[in-house]
Amino acid sequence: MLDGGVIYHCGPVVKKHDDGSWSFVAAGPTTSIREEVYQPEVIEHFNLRGVIGKGGMGPNTLKACQEHGAVYFHAIGGAASLIAQSVKEVPAVYKLEFGVPEAMWVIRVEDFPVVVTMDSHGESIHQQIEAKSKEKLTELIGI
Repeated sequence: MLDGGVIYHCGPVVKKHDDGSWSFVAAGPTTSIREEVYQPEVIEHFNLRGVIGKGGMGPNTLKACQEHGAVYFHAIGGAASLIAQSVKEVPAVYKLEFGVPEAMWVIRVEDFPVVVTMDSHGESIHQQIEAKSKEKLTELIGI
């Protein structure tokens, strides 16, 4: 199911309908960096093409993106209701016994509002912004 797919770091708010189907009410991203220690192995094992989250990831994930042809997509925090509108179907849910936020939701999306911030060529907008910010800070405080 995950082969060639995308993982979204998200703790959704969902609604279960009388017919047993589900819909997403809110689908805001969660901070991805806490997955940094596992993400390279997850990308490799599941042959992922992408990871969606908030805040970017570190050098291990960036290297895994290069090695396996994947990208990191940044989703905007605070836009959970807007993002949920892109979730068109919930074909399956696994591990619901862990609770709604921790379950594994299989979703079909359209026009999902994300931007690639780490690519398979080793580019990271997160690293670029951090470097420019440090440069500006140094300039401002005179170190």
